[in-house]
Amino acid sequence: MRHNDPPMGVGRLMLGSHVAAGDRQSEPDSVELYHRTYTTLLRSSGETHLRVLESSHRAMHSSLHPMAADEQLDLGAFLYAVRRLPDGIFGAGLVLLGQDHDVFATAGVELSDWLEAEAVARRRHWFDSGTGMLGVLLASASDVDDLVPTLVAFQIEWNKLHAQLRTSRLTQLPADAEQCADALGGAPDDWARLADTWGEDFAQRLATVAGRRLDMRIRMLGGTHIGYARLTRKWWATAHSCLAEEHLAGRPVYFVSSNTHSLANLVTGIAREREPELIEFVQRDGSAELREELAAFRDGETPGSWENFLYFVARDYFDATDERSVERRRAERAAGMIHLPSGTSLRVPVQIIPLNRLRPERIDPRLGGIDSAGLRASEAVIANVDYPLGLAAYNILREVAIDVENLRGVYLLGKAATLNADVGDVMISNVVYDEHSGTTFWLDNAFRFDDIQPDLRFGTGLDNQRAVSVRSTFLQNRTYLDLYYREAFTVLEMETGPYCSAIYEIADLERHPVGEAVNFAKLPIDFGVIHYASDTPFTQARTLGARGLSYFGMDSTYAASLAILRRILRLEGLHS
Repeated sequence: MRHNDPPMGVGRLMLGSHVAAGDRQSEPDSVELYHRTYTTLLRSSGETHLRVLESSHRAMHSSLHPMAADEQLDLGAFLYAVRRLPDGIFGAGLVLLGQDHDVFATAGVELSDWLEAEAVARRRHWFDSGTGMLGVLLASASDVDDLVPTLVAFQIEWNKLHAQLRTSRLTQLPADAEQCADALGGAPDDWARLADTWGEDFAQRLATVAGRRLDMRIRMLGGTHIGYARLTRKWWATAHSCLAEEHLAGRPVYFVSSNTHSLANLVTGIAREREPELIEFVQRDGSAELREELAAFRDGETPGSWENFLYFVARDYFDATDERSVERRRAERAAGMIHLPSGTSLRVPVQIIPLNRLRPERIDPRLGGIDSAGLRASEAVIANVDYPLGLAAYNILREVAIDVENLRGVYLLGKAATLNADVGDVMISNVVYDEHSGTTFWLDNAFRFDDIQPDLRFGTGLDNQRAVSVRSTFLQNRTYLDLYYREAFTVLEMETGPYCSAIYEIADLERHPVGEAVNFAKLPIDFGVIHYASDTPFTQARTLGARGLSYFGMDSTYAASLAILRRILRLEGLHS
């Protein structure tokens, strides 16, 4: 590993860009101004009104909230925010942010007396007082960058909708998506997604918006780097204890950051052995899309993977009841995998997979021939974590590396926005620019096009790409995207840069650098990065927050997961 002088394009990114736009402030600078505004305001021990941040939020011209400054509703941004906030937000006046229960207790708030709450599309601990106050636990500084713009966007669009409902001269509130689109503007499909998210409460929530102008406040109770490191240590303590209790401590470990379903399905065989029940579930309770795909499989008219289809159905099947969820964990354990839920504000489950406890006949046949005797004799363990948000990745890998004596490989699988590909495509990058540190990492990526292409049925594989680890989905605008695209940075995600900073500290004597270019040559561990495209911001397409990736998006996830498992088996000499 060595430091290099950055190429011209990378250097301009590292030094910050000042894109001329007449006499007005450049849009990249407006993003920095917005970030600086809320981070400095949150240093106060008092409350901050979100309305103070609305002007800088609008001036940023976020690519995720392009109509923030318009009178017209931006339903895409509103739905994105709705899905990442708990239901209690509809009655909230104050949101308290803190790292753990102790900082809330110091401020006189006992979160154990409040109701726990969840958001649909973001793993985060929320608590609802029932009296207009919400509390939320932060896992890293990236949670602030994610949460604050989400709250501001929610309030802006709420108040737009409030104004339209008050001035539209409606004799009664619209009853469905078509009526909302006709009376209030916006696409019927967006209203339909919002109605689906709110469910039976749709009419009631429209009435709540009509009756109240939103003026929320936020207050930060704690957010130190030591605090984040401490909660990460508490989070990993469960996995540390599990490794010791299962007599796995000291064994070589392959760290994987992906999700909690793909590796589990590939190595346990649970979904494939329940094929009759899953087919019956689709016929009885499946969506129209799944029933059509099942019929296409029966008629031989789909290029899709039958295994992937079963895996997708299994998620809904096991999540349908608490009893089935318990059954799944019990079956995973019997098949050789241990699932450890998180008990801290770092909502990242861990899966411990000792290779010698796996049974070759249960492993996905697409992995090819496996040396059964070698598998039983293997000492290696896979530690798979549900991919974290932003800077939490740095804290996680650093803690794991401190605790694990023999870390053999680190493999990252995550979703990303793409500037040159399509939803469902797979991108493999060999350059990563990290907005947090201003450092560019040049990778010798363990994966190539040939590793994922054989298992892609719907998407396309692209290697030799360049990625940017951004601070937040909101903290980007068209000018930023144009700048990155001109320098051939086409993959936008949130975790790889922080992971690279931790890997630097595994391999070097110094702390990770700031504002430099680093060549990851001759690392002491194997390192691979794969992303699948979930968003296309250049085409103004809706994000995952608005529509989900659907069954067809599983194609890219499993192609990447298969590549990671093949790599591990090959390095262990188990793949024939």
